[in-house]
Amino acid sequence: MESRWRMPAIFNPRRCGLALALIAAALLRFWALAQGVPFSVQVDEPEVLLRAVRMMKTSDFNPHFFDYPTLYMYLQAMVALARFLVGAMQGQWAALSQAPPEAFYVWGRAVTAAMGTATVWVVYRAGMRFGGRKALLAAGMFAVMPLHVRESHFVLTDVPMTFFVMLTLVLSLRARERGTAGAFALAGAAAGLAAGTKYTGMLALLLPLIACLVTPAIRPSRLVALFWIITAMVLAFLIVAPYTVLDLPTFLNQFARLSGEYRTPTSVGEPIWLIYLKHLRNALRWPGSLIVIAGFLLGAYRIIRGPDRGLWLLLTIFPIVYFRFISNQSIFYGRYLLPLLPFLSILGAAAVVTIVDLVRSAGVPRIARNAITIALALITIGPPAYTSIAFNASAAKVWTTELAYNWIIKELPPGTTITFETRQVLLPLTYKATYMPQLRMHPLEYYVEHGAEYLVASSAAYGPYLDTALGATQYPVEYGDYMAIFNRVQEVARFNASPEHPGPDLRIFRIVPRTGP
Repeated sequence: MESRWRMPAIFNPRRCGLALALIAAALLRFWALAQGVPFSVQVDEPEVLLRAVRMMKTSDFNPHFFDYPTLYMYLQAMVALARFLVGAMQGQWAALSQAPPEAFYVWGRAVTAAMGTATVWVVYRAGMRFGGRKALLAAGMFAVMPLHVRESHFVLTDVPMTFFVMLTLVLSLRARERGTAGAFALAGAAAGLAAGTKYTGMLALLLPLIACLVTPAIRPSRLVALFWIITAMVLAFLIVAPYTVLDLPTFLNQFARLSGEYRTPTSVGEPIWLIYLKHLRNALRWPGSLIVIAGFLLGAYRIIRGPDRGLWLLLTIFPIVYFRFISNQSIFYGRYLLPLLPFLSILGAAAVVTIVDLVRSAGVPRIARNAITIALALITIGPPAYTSIAFNASAAKVWTTELAYNWIIKELPPGTTITFETRQVLLPLTYKATYMPQLRMHPLEYYVEHGAEYLVASSAAYGPYLDTALGATQYPVEYGDYMAIFNRVQEVARFNASPEHPGPDLRIFRIVPRTGP
């Protein structure tokens, strides 16, 4: 009897789809990874990387800085060690003192990109509890999510924290299935790693706690499981952030200061929750946003009517609580939304698959059903993918900030005193660089008295006052302040933005010494 040919397991459509999602995620996150190094790194990147490099060079693992816990700093310190050894073997330096901090950025960013890519796989594993099609579509949606793609390019804590939050979700789902205290303890430990990466990660503790409360039977008991969830969370946090206890006074002082900064009233004209919703809308576009809203409605329906109320409770409660938490803080960045994105991807995928199933059950012809399925997939993945590709394509170009940086390094000797408008161009420590939000905040005499030899103006600051036809009439004071400076200095270089060179317009001025009384 002739045997029937079977497709090898490696060609399983679901596995192939997951592989494509991971490849896409990696390409989007590793593309243009060196952008802005060393002249225009992301805000807060030095706070993590420079401390990691210092730990590697000094063996002092006390960060003396507690705006962030230390898990990611320690991981970056290990990567810095590997980078130093490779550089030494290649003859790039012969001592620790010869290795400049900027040499470690790309390797450090690669770790963030790798963890961002790995999160796609974790999203898939979480989604499998809701069905294979939902898992695959959720992985695809998250792979191209613009906010996550962008932040995966930097040495910051939000992408690693999102990885550990999703790991906590997967382990919480696993613990719900197994019903043992040990399984719940693992989920609690994962929450401790999330908190040890960034303090807001402590909210991930909600996931194993909810899972424990909705699991019908737990061995040996629910109370024991709750105890081990909290204990494992605290132990994991202290293992990866030990100096919160070993240097307790410094930690408490800095944590109190940081908490106060996040509670300081803000002058922003609209509610922070609305700003965050606009960030999400810009990332998902309106079609994707509506699908995610449908996913939340589906989650609420399943929590009320079933089946699998516990699963849907885990998927919907955390993003709501987390969003509420960050919306009550006065300091806000788009990257603070990252832990929400995997949950939104799974909810959106669940909504799409449910709609397709309803269409199938309604007896819609196959051709129309396939067209609807393709259209839903395109509107959930297409616009975010386009935005992510556009970001990388722009980041890969030579920006005006790089042109200005290269000009300064080539034309001005080390030791030159330069005052910059904004922190868009960062110079090596061999230069005496200072930074101002706007040059107009002080008259030219102020810069002369403080020894400035050059001024660098950015259209990101002066643009509203000088680059518009009505600038002089709408902002006469600001316009006058700038012109009082620009008319008395010598412009030596200008770098204007163009399609080939994105970025702000940058103008470099030399302060001409006075020769007379």
